Amino acid sequence: MDVFSPHPVTGAHLPQTLGHEFSGTVVEVGEGVTGIEVGDRGAVFPIAYSCGECVACRKGRPTSCRLMASTGANADGGGMAEFVTVNASQFHRVPETVDLRTASLVEPMTVAWHGVDRSRAQAGDTALIAGAGPIGIGAWYAFSAHGVTDILVSEPSADRRAKIAALGAEVIDPTTEDLGAAIAERTDGDGVDIVYDAAGVPAALSSGLDNLAPGGRVVLQSPHERGFEIQPSAMMMGEFELIGSVGYTPADFDGVIARMAAGEYDTTGWTEEMDLDDAVEAIHRLHAGSGTKIALRVS
Repeated sequence: MDVFSPHPVTGAHLPQTLGHEFSGTVVEVGEGVTGIEVGDRGAVFPIAYSCGECVACRKGRPTSCRLMASTGANADGGGMAEFVTVNASQFHRVPETVDLRTASLVEPMTVAWHGVDRSRAQAGDTALIAGAGPIGIGAWYAFSAHGVTDILVSEPSADRRAKIAALGAEVIDPTTEDLGAAIAERTDGDGVDIVYDAAGVPAALSSGLDNLAPGGRVVLQSPHERGFEIQPSAMMMGEFELIGSVGYTPADFDGVIARMAAGEYDTTGWTEEMDLDDAVEAIHRLHAGSGTKIALRVS
């Protein structure tokens, strides 16, 4: 299968409307749909397609299906359009206390929620988050929701450090400060229980592994463009766990929405809005490292 062939599950093909992180208001309900009404506001669960036959699907892990497809990527429709049709099962209603801009963040925040959930985080754990982009911020919120209060965020960008620090996070610049010394001081030399990789940079992952407590877990939540080396002896002697995390479940979506409804997600300072006509500019800005999360308004 190549990029110019129709997707074998959805039949979608180029050109494709993008946008898998989006919210909106229902303007029409299909025949036979119940429980959803015109005017309802909600976020869309985009990963709704898989082959249903492979080992991943049979084991209840459709996001690991090699033919997994997502609205706004390789299934018809996408949030960067005035109207989009989705299955009723993809619609997750949000309460009136959650505005649509916040609701558009349900998808990326749920990515982080799923990763933290897979880490088996619990009250009393210590955590290191590598990277303070949207997923790193989402991980900070998710760890807090799981009862973890001792969290250190490692981020080389001064702008991103400032934004997550404004939310209440403790931050460190790994390029100018001694990360190992900081972790040793706050853990009495024990190391952290969980390292959450939201950076996708080998150096960040390596330094995290160097500061992991025995029995600690590493969550790989960010794709790495380059390979990295892991010392098998260190993994063995420390009984470390390397945990992959991709996507989310419908229950994860609802969990994040409930936390948003409780006012636990503050979007101040790290999100901004631009018009859909400015989408290319927004992409270039983010690629250049300017901005953290840009929501596009579709009128």
